[in-house]
Amino acid sequence: MKETIILGNIITMDEKRPFAKAALVKDGVFAYIGDAETAKQIAAPDAQVLDYGENCIYPGFLESHCHSYLAGDRAIGQANLAPVGMTDYAKYREIIRDYIQKNPQRTFYMAAGWVENDEYVTKAYLDEICPDKILLMQTGGGHSMLLNSKALEWAGIDAAYAKKMGYDLVHVDENGEPDGYICEAPVFELYPKLPTTLENAKDYLLAWQDMAFANGYTAVADAGVEVTNSIAVKAFYELEQAGKLKLRTYAYLMCPDNPADPKAEVARIAADRAKYSGEYFHVIGVKTFLDGVTEAHTAWQNQDYLDQPGYHGNERFNDHDKMVELITAADAEGLSVHVHSEGGGATHFMLGCIEDAEKRTGDMDQRNVLAHLHFVTDEDIRRMAATGSVPAVPPLWTAEIPGFYDIEVSYVGKELAEQSYPIKSFFDAGACAVFHSDYPVSPSFNIPHSIYMAETRALPKSFGIEAETQHNIKEAITREQSLRALTINVAYAWHQEHRLGSIEFGKIANMTVYDCDFLHDDIEKVAQANLVATIVDGEEVYKA
Repeated sequence: MKETIILGNIITMDEKRPFAKAALVKDGVFAYIGDAETAKQIAAPDAQVLDYGENCIYPGFLESHCHSYLAGDRAIGQANLAPVGMTDYAKYREIIRDYIQKNPQRTFYMAAGWVENDEYVTKAYLDEICPDKILLMQTGGGHSMLLNSKALEWAGIDAAYAKKMGYDLVHVDENGEPDGYICEAPVFELYPKLPTTLENAKDYLLAWQDMAFANGYTAVADAGVEVTNSIAVKAFYELEQAGKLKLRTYAYLMCPDNPADPKAEVARIAADRAKYSGEYFHVIGVKTFLDGVTEAHTAWQNQDYLDQPGYHGNERFNDHDKMVELITAADAEGLSVHVHSEGGGATHFMLGCIEDAEKRTGDMDQRNVLAHLHFVTDEDIRRMAATGSVPAVPPLWTAEIPGFYDIEVSYVGKELAEQSYPIKSFFDAGACAVFHSDYPVSPSFNIPHSIYMAETRALPKSFGIEAETQHNIKEAITREQSLRALTINVAYAWHQEHRLGSIEFGKIANMTVYDCDFLHDDIEKVAQANLVATIVDGEEVYKA
């Protein structure tokens, strides 16, 4: 039996024993939590010792909504536009050309991290960079994409397709021909067509695993494993079979918008759970999209967009009866439903569906997840708690970003924009709120910044932005609430609170070590905290 003694300032997130100085790990689980002397006395003489001195040890941090395959792909398989930090089409052109020159063997090219502005670009912009191979440029948020002429031809996006999908989703020129810009459903239809090998997919997932450990995460929820490529499920499975997967991934598999047969979709996902699930990759639910995003005019709002009267966003999955059937069928299989719900209209719709499904099933503990929650009414915050639904909220999105906030005000009005991204209200209502980053759809993936921004509702000073960025400060929360939203609350959302989320006897020995006391140190120090180590199953998988 392998034993390890862990020493340091331990914050357990266990209400019965919130602090400790030592933990004893036996075969990957906690066998003792308490003082150092006792741990040493009961440990085997040859027990390994990991002494972190005065550093702080937390339960392994948990990510409630991310995209594994896409994260790895963007890290090692795409031209990365995100470092530009702003819309600069000339700079984008340089980055893409450089990537193409360094990767002449590729049959197609993808660039990601594009930030749109008022300067409208079409396929001609990409044709100039790459006229002879497929080239796609994707926004950082992932809901919009620009294709060159070769890519349009390859994807079969023509005038007939544009007419079928609608000109809001497939933009056309004065002749009715696609101009290269697509968003929402056409983007997600295109993803699975991208030519990727199983070995590519494994490389992407391993790159992502390294990134997650290097950022202090020990387990994640993949919100739609096949959203960018269906091969990812098999890649996860084969990596686990080969003993290479150590980042526990709790998976939600994709369900299309308004499917013809929701029960059949759930049956398919349940079959995949039986076929592919293991200890480190485990299917726990169904993922679907209700809407898009506010900055692309595709979030489903409760009211019309100010600059587009008569239009309130893109209603993707909007069939009430089918959603109720989906939730009910998922419940029968022990699965939860995890939805992308950005606008207030989408959230209101989903909560009504959950309420009706709960009347059918009598199950108030399905723990369905609504992610993003840009705008939510007070009524729907209360309904979230009443239905036992889990709000997945993004602290990293809460600041008032210069430029972006002005665009938001022009779309939805100042009154609504001032109420964006509630967090405290969910806690006050009694809902089990969890944090998410949505990485890499959102470019930031940082635990200290999440805690900092949840308390200050502003960007860290190290970002160097002189303008005031604090926003909707009444929704600020405490450090303890933030830690819960990064640990035990996430484990609860996954029905894994008996195994993960706190440092307690019998639980899996996952821990994250920082050089900062997130509960008591000055908030500016929190923002600058450094990761010391990430521990999975009692073993260091990352050390600074």
